[in-house]
Amino acid sequence: MMLTLQFVPFEEVNSLGSEEKIEKLLKIVRQNKVVLMQGRLKPMEETRLIQKTMENIHKGFRGVELCTIFPESKDQQIFNKLRKNLVNLLVGYAQGLTIIGPATVIKEIKRNPDKIELLTRK
Repeated sequence: MMLTLQFVPFEEVNSLGSEEKIEKLLKIVRQNKVVLMQGRLKPMEETRLIQKTMENIHKGFRGVELCTIFPESKDQQIFNKLRKNLVNLLVGYAQGLTIIGPATVIKEIKRNPDKIELLTRK
């Protein structure tokens, strides 16, 4: 089985409304591709993505696996906390990486501090 990854830059989905963004991502996933999206979905968008997925489950589409990676600093100094908060305010959901894949292809996504393990089905 071949695994296809499709990169989606943040700029490509940032100007879309929530429903359009979710439809765009699900369209890619329904093609049995794994989405690597720059940035993150808002919590409400993540919830809606799961809802839409559950509404569309059938024999050929068993759902999605989803994982968001967000860089977190372990440095607790005041200056660095303030700088991090300022960066979050300026770039918001553009930071991080979101992985969304069809459950028919991806068995599990494990997130560790320094790596991502993507377990696929045979």
